[in-house]
Amino acid sequence: MEKENSYIKSFPDLMSGKKIMYLHGFMSSGQTGTVKLLKQLIPDANFICEDIPLHPEEGLAFLKQLAEKVKPDLIIGSSMGGMYGELLYGFDRILVNPAFRMGDTMSNLTGKQTFMNPRKDGIQEFMVTKSLIKEYTEFSNHCFTSVTPEEQDKVYGLFGDKDPVVHTFDLFHEHYKNAIRFHGEHRLIDKVAWHYLIPVIRWIDDKQEGKERPILYIHYDALHDHYGHPTSSMHKAYETLLEHYQVYIVATAPNYDVEETGRIRTWVEEYLNAPAYNHLIFTSRKNLLYGDYFIDPEPDENFLGTNLQYGSDEFKTWDEIITYFSRLGGQ
Repeated sequence: MEKENSYIKSFPDLMSGKKIMYLHGFMSSGQTGTVKLLKQLIPDANFICEDIPLHPEEGLAFLKQLAEKVKPDLIIGSSMGGMYGELLYGFDRILVNPAFRMGDTMSNLTGKQTFMNPRKDGIQEFMVTKSLIKEYTEFSNHCFTSVTPEEQDKVYGLFGDKDPVVHTFDLFHEHYKNAIRFHGEHRLIDKVAWHYLIPVIRWIDDKQEGKERPILYIHYDALHDHYGHPTSSMHKAYETLLEHYQVYIVATAPNYDVEETGRIRTWVEEYLNAPAYNHLIFTSRKNLLYGDYFIDPEPDENFLGTNLQYGSDEFKTWDEIITYFSRLGGQ
């Protein structure tokens, strides 16, 4: 985990009083610093993170018993923990860079290894043998065996676009629809957790609570300048708005121009990334959109909600828009 940064904020209302079960990666333990980071971000949740046994069949049996006992509201698994998390059917889960091909991942780790974090049994060293690699290779066949339509809605996969360790996006997407790339590598560091994991946790928390946040639309043209660069303070405004609103990006339908559509999608994926997953709308009839607010350089007066004209004297920059919504307090 990266060195702790002072800019990381907390979200005290998120998953308040709920149980989050975290599944650590290979060579780690329940004492992983990732749990410390998540506790800092989500201070009112109750975290459960135990040492996973080294052998996979034993590990899965242990985690199934633990999940049945504590009945977590959410399971988050990273790397090897993501592989196990996929198999804990019936729970809401987020799998971060899941290592579904652990045999391949372990192939360059033969010999004596040291756990990166202390374990409760006091054991700090272990051997990666050909036999252990074979166990994990055969265990991988358990994955994706009980994927039902209901499970499809319970699982999100987050995949770092620069992950040098595992590459399982396509494999996951063959079985689950919510496959999301994020800007990052393999480890679940603070920036990744804050910018990309937290929005997904918020979606799950809202679903569990039956919470409908006010709907806010942002026109694509308010997000970039004439050179295609993000407008000043746009990212700060976007992440601030995500805390209280369902935020959708609206772009003018490009008259069947597939290349233009792809360009806009690529821009949104590049600059807004995971929080904008499934939140991009193409339309030439903005007045047909149902919602509460619309931030738009060229507002449609027939929109039934509140228009905020980006670039006008009142809302010349994103800083004025941030001030406006801060006064509303999420209303």
